[in-house]
Amino acid sequence: MGHHHKHTSGRQGNDVLLLPLLLTAGFAAIEALGGWITGSLALLGDAGHMASDSAALALAWFGAWVASKPANARHSYGYLRAEVLVALLNALIMLGVVAAILMEAIERIRMPQDVAASGVMLIAFIGLMINIFVAFHLHRGQRTLNHRAALLHVMGDLLGSIAAIMAGAVIYFTGWVMIDPILSLFIAVLILASTLRLLREVLHMLMEGVPAHLDLEAIRQRMLSIDEVEDVHHLRVWSLSSEVVALSAHVVVSQQSVWQNTLEALRRTLHKDFHIQSVILQPEFRHTGTQDADGCWLTGKV
Repeated sequence: MGHHHKHTSGRQGNDVLLLPLLLTAGFAAIEALGGWITGSLALLGDAGHMASDSAALALAWFGAWVASKPANARHSYGYLRAEVLVALLNALIMLGVVAAILMEAIERIRMPQDVAASGVMLIAFIGLMINIFVAFHLHRGQRTLNHRAALLHVMGDLLGSIAAIMAGAVIYFTGWVMIDPILSLFIAVLILASTLRLLREVLHMLMEGVPAHLDLEAIRQRMLSIDEVEDVHHLRVWSLSSEVVALSAHVVVSQQSVWQNTLEALRRTLHKDFHIQSVILQPEFRHTGTQDADGCWLTGKV
C-alpha cells in the first residue's frame, strides 16, 4: 500500500516566517549600533537577541522548506524531521546567547559603566514594537516545534526590550546604572527556563518518545473496543514531526475475512480520537495462528 505525505504546511511556514526574518535582521544592526553608542548592556543584549532571532528565523524558514519536500526512495517519510533538527539547533543557539548575556552582566556588576539612558529607551521602544508585531505574526501561524523555537527567540527579545526600557528609565531618573546588568540577569534566567523546556521536548521527540498529549494505554483500550479486535500488542507511538504522529501495532483478530473492515475501523478511530495520521498494523489471526495470507504487513495511512 502506498504512502503519500502532503507538505502544504511547510510552504505556509515559509510565508509566515519571511516577514519576521526581514524585520528582525534589519533592526538587529540598528540596535547593535545604538547599544554601542549608548554603552547599554541591556540594549546590546537585546541586539544580540535580535541577531540570534534573525538566525533562528532563517533556520526555521529553511527547516520549513526542507520539511515540505516530498518523500522519495531514500527518505520514505519525507523530510519531516528537519523541523525537529532545526528546533534543536535553535535551542542550542539560545543557550549560547543566554550564557553570553550572563557572563557580560556579571562583568558589568563588577565594573559598572555609564549608560545613555534616553537613547536606550528610544531604541528599545522601537525594538519592542517590532518584537510585539513579530511575536503576534508568528503566534497566528502554525504551532509546530520549529515555529515555537523561533517564537521563543522572539519572546526573549521582547522581554529584553522591556528590560532595556526599564533600565533606561531607572538610570534616567535615578542614575543607578546597576539596574542594567541586574535586569539582564533576570531576563536571561527567564529565557533559560523556556529554552530548557523546549530542549527537553525536542530531545523527547528525537528519542521517539510517546507524544506528551497521548496516553499509550488509552490508545490500546480504544483499539480493543473495536469489533473483532481481540488483543493489541507491540504498540508503538511516536512523532515524526510536531504535526505528524505515527503508530504501529500487532492486532489479533479471529480470522482473515474480518481484517479489512477492522483495519478501516481502526484507522478512522485512531485519526478521529487521537489525531494519529500514519498507522501501520500487522494482523494476527487467532484461528490460524498466522499473519496475513502472504506473511506481509497490512498498513493503513490516513
